[in-house]
Amino acid sequence: MPDVGDVVTARLTVAPYDSSTSAVLVVTAPDGTLSTPVTSTVDGGQTWTAPLTYTAAGVWLLRWTVTGTGASVENQQIAVAPTPGAGLTGHSYATTTQLANQLQAAPPLDAARQLVDASKALDDALLTAVYDTDSAGMPTDPDVQAAFAEAVCDIVDWWDETGDELGVDSDWQSVSAGPVSMSRGSNSNSAQPVGNGHLPPRAAAALRRLPPEKLRLGMVATPW
Repeated sequence: MPDVGDVVTARLTVAPYDSSTSAVLVVTAPDGTLSTPVTSTVDGGQTWTAPLTYTAAGVWLLRWTVTGTGASVENQQIAVAPTPGAGLTGHSYATTTQLANQLQAAPPLDAARQLVDASKALDDALLTAVYDTDSAGMPTDPDVQAAFAEAVCDIVDWWDETGDELGVDSDWQSVSAGPVSMSRGSNSNSAQPVGNGHLPPRAAAALRRLPPEKLRLGMVATPW
């Protein structure tokens, strides 16, 4: 799979072909912009090439139109990967270094995205919680910062253990704990989902260890 910024040679092989064969390429970028790179052949019309730069991530459409002998229309769809971490929106309560240290293992390659998603899940669970923040809404107390980092790393670790980042694999029974809600499947071996205010046990425990004057949750310990 090509990456954004790659300079490539688009290629088309035509059969049958002869001196009357001609090929034109129209490229549609992911945002709908059209371009017509210059095409050329060095073997009498069998192979046609055109220079192309993938300037954006997404799905590109390459539409070749052949006239003369071998007349046809050929469509090629090319998926282009973004620069890792590019386009991520939202904050993260932990770095990939913190995740690696907590896992005591190399983090997944998409760890930055997972940490952002885990931070959103934590925000959902803490929607009515009270704690000190800066103007960007990030916690300012070092203990709260550490607990949030631990919690989001626990969420990412949970996703890795369960393979269910969306939390859709089981029937869930909800247990309310103040503004934080935790759930588990009706089967004791089921994985707990994360999202919509739900947290896995280790992440919830990281928050419960904070003194109430630093993080007011109104939650009580719930047996699992």
